[in-house]
Amino acid sequence: MSKKRSEKKLEPNEESIEALLEPKSEKPASEQLSPEARDKLAKLDPVRRYLLEISRFEPLTAEEEHRLAVLYRKQGDQQAAYRLITSNLRMVVQIARLYNRVYANAMDLIQEGNIGLMEAVKRFDPYREARLPTYASWWIKAYILKFILDNFRIVRVGTTNERRKLFFNLRKEKEKLRLQGIDPTPALIAQRLNVSPEEVRAIEHTIESSDLSLDASVGENQSLRYMDTLTATEEMVDDQLARGELKELFHQEIQEFSRALKERERVILYERLIAETPRTLQDIAAQFGVSREAIRLNEKTLVAKIKEHMQEAFKNVTEFEFAMIT
Repeated sequence: MSKKRSEKKLEPNEESIEALLEPKSEKPASEQLSPEARDKLAKLDPVRRYLLEISRFEPLTAEEEHRLAVLYRKQGDQQAAYRLITSNLRMVVQIARLYNRVYANAMDLIQEGNIGLMEAVKRFDPYREARLPTYASWWIKAYILKFILDNFRIVRVGTTNERRKLFFNLRKEKEKLRLQGIDPTPALIAQRLNVSPEEVRAIEHTIESSDLSLDASVGENQSLRYMDTLTATEEMVDDQLARGELKELFHQEIQEFSRALKERERVILYERLIAETPRTLQDIAAQFGVSREAIRLNEKTLVAKIKEHMQEAFKNVTEFEFAMIT
């Protein structure tokens, strides 16, 4: 008698699922909706439609479940795995509905729960004294909870195990401490949950804040959006093209300018002023057998000549900056 009662407890709660499929009515059976009419109504609700589809899969007895689980574990029988999965689809719906208040799209939760169920079937050991629904419920919850964490906000809040633990236990721990008359400080909560106080503060800030639309107005200014206040990290295409054209013209002018230079000035120009890895003054001075100060004076004079030449060449370009001169 006790064995039957324990098995019944482990089976999915069929009554609550059936209540969704076919609500109880005080009318006589002859006046209730026909299967065709019920099917049409279910099409308006994806969850009800899904429940109608999975209602054809009967739950397994403990003996059938064990036989199929052994068959899948020893031989990898896909039909056995399929039967184990489909017999527990109703349980996934029941568990998913527990989290429907946190995440509105029930079908998303059911889908993630089904993935957890498949993982449970894959890992289930039929030789342990546990039924598959009991074992699978932990995997189903784990997959649903991870999905909620990943989609709770645009920015993920549960990226580490510590943050996942905090996300689900922070409010509970705060309530426990308040009932005991204790102020729930981040340090105390961190100690009780075995995490760092910084993690507690970070997750509190994340939970209390909300996602903000870039199209939302800034303050009372209805014409200014948050998007308008953001600084662009990439240069506009038109600016890139204009800069490219100026760069090409600059190199052409440098080549034209360098034709009248002496050897020392040409070395200073190409190997120091516009080189990606400029040579030092001392290095160039050693090449020409002069002092470092002499090369510095040559460079100063050359820069003045280049600036004068470029100002004349680009006199029609407004706000032109000679990039190599700081």
